[in-house]
Amino acid sequence: MPQQTPHEYNTDETLAADIGHDEHGAADSETDSAELTARIAELEGRLQDEQLRSAAAEQNLRRRHQEELQAAHKFAGQKFAAEMLPVKDYLEMALQDQSGNFEALKMGVQMTLNELQKAFEHTQISEINPQPGDLLDPHQHQALQTEESEQAPNSIVRVLKKGYSLADRVLRPAMVVVAKAAE
Repeated sequence: MPQQTPHEYNTDETLAADIGHDEHGAADSETDSAELTARIAELEGRLQDEQLRSAAAEQNLRRRHQEELQAAHKFAGQKFAAEMLPVKDYLEMALQDQSGNFEALKMGVQMTLNELQKAFEHTQISEINPQPGDLLDPHQHQALQTEESEQAPNSIVRVLKKGYSLADRVLRPAMVVVAKAAE
């Protein structure tokens, strides 16, 4: 038998085998396609589930944040209120004193003032107490009136009421009298 080249193998038998192989390959590709479609559907389901979980987690986080914010606003004065209780106690004790001893009353008022100063320190409340001659600072002082003075214009002549700040925020500006140039 003469030797055949690779191109001459296309006999009816090999052609039938090739066709069977192609049909089997088509069946494989349909199976692969079905598997891929199922896999895509599974991944889309997982993605949707993850999106729902993420949305729920975000919603829970927002809700917790809102609750914490409300609690912070509700109890913001708790520390200060706790510091004020001894001050109230001392004032009540002073009012109950029937001894008529002025020195004892004065000592009780001093103890109350000391307790109040401690409470202010613990809650970061500090005095704004400008001195005569200091320049007016509109962020910390409120000029209630002006008067002629030999001091520089817009300098403080005297303090009518001390001011107070809470951690660098002015609660009440110092009420002051400011110098103006002599006419």
